[in-house]
Amino acid sequence: MRRGAGTLLLALALLGSNAEARAEDRPGPAEGRISVVGRARSETPPDFAAVEIGVEAKGATPAAALDGASNAVKAILALAAEFKVPEADLGTSAVTLQPVTRSIRQPDGSFTEKADGYRATNTVRVRLAEMARLGELMRRALDGGANRIDGVGFGLRDPDAAEAAMRGAAMKDARAQAERLAEAAGVTLGRVLSIQSPATGHPAPVAFAAPAPMRAKRDGTPVPLVAGTIETTADVSATFAIAP
Repeated sequence: MRRGAGTLLLALALLGSNAEARAEDRPGPAEGRISVVGRARSETPPDFAAVEIGVEAKGATPAAALDGASNAVKAILALAAEFKVPEADLGTSAVTLQPVTRSIRQPDGSFTEKADGYRATNTVRVRLAEMARLGELMRRALDGGANRIDGVGFGLRDPDAAEAAMRGAAMKDARAQAERLAEAAGVTLGRVLSIQSPATGHPAPVAFAAPAPMRAKRDGTPVPLVAGTIETTADVSATFAIAP
């Protein structure tokens, strides 16, 4: 009987010890938090202009059509060299070759398609740092045999740097908002608990200044162009602790 009583007392002591350990492991009251979304926006002048200049040529044979387009593109590349455009800022964006047909009216009034040679196109993308000379480049390219301008746009050579700067500014805005809220609530702002950028879970939009595509005509007049600005935005969702 004495041995059984001692065992029971020991078991109760162990249970009490375990219960006390579990109570100590329980988390305390939830930590107060302030959550905000910081935003930043900037408009930066672009530092390059890009244009796609193309040549469309027709020939009786595939080789004749392709040679016609290729010769005109050689003139465009020579012009780019005259404008001191580095090779890294030149690139072929499209080359096409396809047969051409024309509709022939039959005596009975119906129409049939008849082979009418071949059409070839060759398009080169040129990136120009001297944006003020873009209109001159386009006009002279037309004089050299180009007959298509499929698009023109303006951009930044290092858009990541602009986005990073805006994310930093957005985080500063988030902290400033949280500090104002803490002051208004009569509490002290603590450490950062979480940061999410972009706040919505999707990439922050970055506007690319680009006029609509156009087909140019040879008229000897430089094409008037306005570069505008590149808009960069960023948002950051941040949660701060309320200091005890």
